[in-house]
Amino acid sequence: KIIGKIDESGESLFRPAGALDANHIAATIARRILAFRTDEKLKKRLQEMEIRMDSSLLPQESMVRLPYFCSGCPHNTSTVVPEGSIAMAGIGCHYMGQWMDRNTIGFTQMGAEGANWVGQAPFSTRKHIFQNIGDGTYFHSGTMAIRAAVSSGINITYKILFNDAVAMTGGQGFDGPMTVQSIIQQMYAEGAKRVDVVSDEPEKFTQSSGIPTNVKVYDRKDLDILQRELREIEGVTVLIYEQVCAAEKRRRRKRGLIPDPPRRIYINDDVCEGCGDCGIKSNCVAVLPLETQFGRKRMIDQSACNKDYSCVKGLCPSFVSVIGGKMRKNVPSANMDVEWTSLPEPKLPVIKGTYNIVLTGVGGTGIVTIGALLGMAAHLEKKGIGILDMIGLAQKGGAVLSHLRIGKSPEDIHSPRIASQGADLVIGGDLVVTGGHKSLSVIKSGHTKLVINSYEMITGDFTKNADMLFPSLKIKQAIQQTAGTDNTEFLDASRLATALIGDTIATNMFMLGFAFQRGLIPLERSSIEQAIEINGKSVESNKQSFLWGRRTAHDGKRVWEMTASIAEGFLPEKPPEGLDELIQYRADVLTAYQNKAYAKHYLQLVERVRTIETDRLPGSLSLTEAVARYYFKLLAYKDEYEVARLYTNGDFMKKIRGRFEGNFRLKLHLAPPLFSHRDSHTGEPIKSDFSSWIFPVLKMLSRFKFLRGTAFDLFGKTKERRMERQLIQEYEQTIKELLLGLTKKNHNIALEIAKIPEQIRGYDMVKQRHFETAKSNEKKLLAKFRDSAKITVGLKSSELVS
Repeated sequence: KIIGKIDESGESLFRPAGALDANHIAATIARRILAFRTDEKLKKRLQEMEIRMDSSLLPQESMVRLPYFCSGCPHNTSTVVPEGSIAMAGIGCHYMGQWMDRNTIGFTQMGAEGANWVGQAPFSTRKHIFQNIGDGTYFHSGTMAIRAAVSSGINITYKILFNDAVAMTGGQGFDGPMTVQSIIQQMYAEGAKRVDVVSDEPEKFTQSSGIPTNVKVYDRKDLDILQRELREIEGVTVLIYEQVCAAEKRRRRKRGLIPDPPRRIYINDDVCEGCGDCGIKSNCVAVLPLETQFGRKRMIDQSACNKDYSCVKGLCPSFVSVIGGKMRKNVPSANMDVEWTSLPEPKLPVIKGTYNIVLTGVGGTGIVTIGALLGMAAHLEKKGIGILDMIGLAQKGGAVLSHLRIGKSPEDIHSPRIASQGADLVIGGDLVVTGGHKSLSVIKSGHTKLVINSYEMITGDFTKNADMLFPSLKIKQAIQQTAGTDNTEFLDASRLATALIGDTIATNMFMLGFAFQRGLIPLERSSIEQAIEINGKSVESNKQSFLWGRRTAHDGKRVWEMTASIAEGFLPEKPPEGLDELIQYRADVLTAYQNKAYAKHYLQLVERVRTIETDRLPGSLSLTEAVARYYFKLLAYKDEYEVARLYTNGDFMKKIRGRFEGNFRLKLHLAPPLFSHRDSHTGEPIKSDFSSWIFPVLKMLSRFKFLRGTAFDLFGKTKERRMERQLIQEYEQTIKELLLGLTKKNHNIALEIAKIPEQIRGYDMVKQRHFETAKSNEKKLLAKFRDSAKITVGLKSSELVS
């Protein structure tokens, strides 16, 4: 009897979607055999396979790493639509807008972009939509969909992203010649009612460049204004968004085809409020969280940054342009090598059939290159090698899994895919990807060895969720639950590799060296090093990364000791040891902020809270700590005097010189309240650039802090400063009320209220928005607390401090 995709009953023999592996095929064959004869051994084997394939038995995923727009990607701006509008997706990187805050829904096959709206429009109360379409798709077949939209009479704006490359599949060129000018001409010929151009470099489009007189060219900052105009026009309109693909721009810079701007962005974390406005405005994955003892701030991942500079639009004075110079490479001194002259060679694992390695990581970090190097090393040893890279959109910061099967000879490799529970080794370049089901499914408990980078690389969701937490502990527990504690080893490879080599791109090679020295790679060291040389890219850096990974595996404690001073800039700030140190440190800061009397005022309230809390709830100091943190936050509000002090007290320049070297100059991006104009559309203050002459001015301004809050404080008369002083007074009154009615039952509510200032972040309009949200939350919590206080303490309303 011969059957195919379905059996006699019409049921599918194999799953119709997703990938097939050897276990699924073998299980199907086993079921067919057992349907015709009894075989207890085969039955038991089938049960084992079904357990291996059952993903429901795996621990729950705590976080998923979805692909995201690259740092500096044109889509970070181009896919935004005005409030009240929606966009539709199609084929291209803009497809990813569906899982971002882009009001983007639905997608079509290539060349049908907008055709779905042709069918929906007559039955929808919505009068207009935006349709994203890439230039490659436009040239391929997208013009047919636009022609259909014109003939149907629907209201739609096509946003054609002209990024000079077929970006989604690796930056290939177009199928033929195409320019912005040719698209304009073709769109008018097809019957578009209006065509406009938006660019990050609008100055290059003039009438002499072939742009028709009836076509307007806008700067990308005016995108929202233009889109609001276009959505009111009946018929088909076209917006051509011109900006080179960020990944392609990075490639061209490396090859010397276009100049690499000598400008980098640095965030002064002392000035940063951690509001996340820079992430919202730029949607950039190179804006990372920085944990400090004053809360979460922001930093720029210089290795990932593609120099788009959109983050500078964040409503915040913490952004600094570093022009010239270069990133400081923290290369260990030569005498460090002396200790490692006798680094022992590891005992290599024996290959039985095939040795199966799974590499996990993030697209764009070089994890696929590690697989290619191992493949070349195996080839040099005349071993068999099968490599399967599962990447998809991973080059956009998504998950990457590479399967490598190494055999004694090429004849031993029948399929590159590693089946469920089939891995001998997992090198986890990323904690999130390693903790995902696809990675966990290849792990066999008690057999598979794992070495995992424990660095907490945040996902793209952080751009819109400033308080996003990284579930590091849960992910580690899931991995250990699957593999077993004895077979799992975590190390902060990103921190070490960056400190030692000066670039996060060294991490995966560092991990390879670590795994090799642990005796987990069945290839000779000389073969791996030769493969690095054959690859020809950053040869010495890669060899050093591999070597330091080996050294760390041999004596990790010593490596940490040797690199402690180097790694300092890459590690989180050391938190205060105990509550007393936390309080005293903040008091010292307030003395520098204003004076000793100001700090004494802070200490008096904190100590009052400590006295009453320990009296009412012996052993508890959580409310005291909350007040110590957040009363300080309100007292140390960042007005003009404080921002000036934080730029000129020496700490900022020390950090800058620790990150950059060579001949560089600085520019600050500020919006002084008494001099700045406001944007007529957004209402936000417009920033200006200030070169190094501003630092003596700021130094002088900081000395006038004694005017703060007095009748002579010109800055203190603004709405923002009055609000900040009012917040201090209200917080003091609120804490007094909490202390009056504090009990064991309402302690948690009091704690939440004391932490409310954490929600008030940012500057100007951003701070105002956070203030309104925080006050709304505080009002609800105070109502709960007052009800509790009345019931448990019997207070009269007149006794409550309002």
